[in-house]
Amino acid sequence: MTLKEYNTCVDLYADGLYRFVLKSIRDKGTSQDIIQDTYLKLWQLIDEVEFKTAKPYLYKIAYNSMIDTIRKNKISVGDETEETYETKNFNWELKDIIDIAVNNLSDIQRHMILLRDYEGYSYKEISDITKTSEAQVKINIFRARQKLREVIGKLENVI
Repeated sequence: MTLKEYNTCVDLYADGLYRFVLKSIRDKGTSQDIIQDTYLKLWQLIDEVEFKTAKPYLYKIAYNSMIDTIRKNKISVGDETEETYETKNFNWELKDIIDIAVNNLSDIQRHMILLRDYEGYSYKEISDITKTSEAQVKINIFRARQKLREVIGKLENVI
């Protein structure tokens, strides 16, 4: 990869990576540190990584760094700011409802939903990033979508 291609990777993928990590961890400082560390690792391997494989590589590194950070700091993702739909005012926008529902998923389900539905990765790519089987990815995404439908369906009945 050339320096120009590296800079292109930063321009093209940094925002998406940041959104993915921030949605998962919900801490701006930690998310920024993970993204910076991810691009540092790409820089260290600039001669070995091809430009066409840089995006999946970046997401894989960011995902692994995020998991390591969670384990290292024993971050309980969502405990500090977790909200349920019963505790909030009913003047919501759809985005707020979806954010609350996504935040109430298990960590692995949330990561996979974010990669699939927010970032547009295929099941195979998610399997490579998370180091799980493609079948397990499909199962986790299916179960996550069921939970999302359940929560959103309850809200429709209340509202």
